[in-house]
Amino acid sequence: MAEDTETFSTKPFPRIRKATIGVLRAARKKNMIHTLVEMDISKARQTIRQLRRETKKYHSLTGYIIYCVARAVEQNKHIHACRNRKNQMVLFDDVDVSTTVERTIGGNKEVVAKIIRAANRKTVTEISEELKEEKTGDIQSAEVFRSVRLFLAIPGFIRQFIFRLLDKSPRLMKKRAGTVMVTSANMAGKGAGWGIPVATHTLNVTIGGIIDRPVLADGNLENREHICLTLSFDHDIVDGAPAARFIRHLKRQIESAKI
Repeated sequence: MAEDTETFSTKPFPRIRKATIGVLRAARKKNMIHTLVEMDISKARQTIRQLRRETKKYHSLTGYIIYCVARAVEQNKHIHACRNRKNQMVLFDDVDVSTTVERTIGGNKEVVAKIIRAANRKTVTEISEELKEEKTGDIQSAEVFRSVRLFLAIPGFIRQFIFRLLDKSPRLMKKRAGTVMVTSANMAGKGAGWGIPVATHTLNVTIGGIIDRPVLADGNLENREHICLTLSFDHDIVDGAPAARFIRHLKRQIESAKI
């Protein structure tokens, strides 16, 4: 018999992933509809580069997308509504955007949540700076990390009950997870690509790849950068027609490059 010479190593399963698994299990029960779209960001990227040169401050494309999503939701509040235990729709004035940031935890790269509070009342600069600080700051001080440590101290079966409670408690959901999710599945380099999320919110926006597309402008073809976005809606709350109107609104917002 040949000797087994296979080698391998082991390391502890990250505690923060346990919380993620619980969230994903709860999210699978939602009735989501997904729309894959492309939006022209050529003008927006030029504006962002110009702002960087003029202000010498950090401006990110993700920050710009969050800014646009929050402004669009502010004008279409039903899109981030939640249903409470009394079967009422709760529509918040503030758009709290939950997003993801990669940080180093215990020597490992981990993706953790960051909530941009009242993103509809912040500038692209303010949102981008929050994202930058979250990437480089002390993990122990992160708002979501503190909540996760407490959450993981609770037995698993109670955690599942808490997830169900959150889903029917809009104010608690807003406090702990925000009202909208914007996450990235962007690939290295350029190329078309869309992510299909296990969606957790009434509205989820997944940022995909960036690709050049030929566009007819003033009778001439020119290559323009397009970003791939997946917009996911909880069909229990948002129907197809309102979702389509929101997508058109968001497209105008993003392509206008108004900051």
